[in-house]
Amino acid sequence: MPEHPDGRPLSELMIDPDTRPPLPQLDNVTDDQRQAGRHLAAIHKHYLMDLARIAQIMAQIEAGETPPADLAHIVLHTEMAQNFAAAGTLCGQQCWALTMHHNIEEQSIFPQLQTRGSKAVRTIVDRLRAEHEVVHALLKRLGKAAEGLTETPRAKDFTETRAIFDQLVTVVQSHFHFEENALAEALGVYQVDI
Repeated sequence: MPEHPDGRPLSELMIDPDTRPPLPQLDNVTDDQRQAGRHLAAIHKHYLMDLARIAQIMAQIEAGETPPADLAHIVLHTEMAQNFAAAGTLCGQQCWALTMHHNIEEQSIFPQLQTRGSKAVRTIVDRLRAEHEVVHALLKRLGKAAEGLTETPRAKDFTETRAIFDQLVTVVQSHFHFEENALAEALGVYQVDI
């Protein structure tokens, strides 16, 4: 794979769940306070469904299959080069959406938790921000690969884009799961606007 601006190989853009801080212990949390955490989980579920849909399309392209009729409007045509280009466009769109989601967390949710939260919650926020850096490095790399795939659709570039995408999915799933569990109660307890 080509050298990337951050200099790290793809294999280093991972999250180690074993180094995460313990979940905060909050007392007397009400069901209403847990609602904000459920809302965040619902938002994450939407992104994960989009990622799963893109993975399905990429697997069909990789297998040389014609996409099903209901996905034809996304993939455009059945010729492999056009499918590669469409996969690049889909990956680019998902990069933008996930970046916007993390920007909202970084600029609104996390500052509220840093100000109002306990030390344990602030430690969680610090870890989530560090994980965002990994996700953003992957998004940047995927965006660049997707752009290249859209401009010059080649099998080799599709393979690289697929590897980055698969790694992004693994990291995002782990990150979302941790974030949902760690903030499930804190968002409501500390009255964070999401």
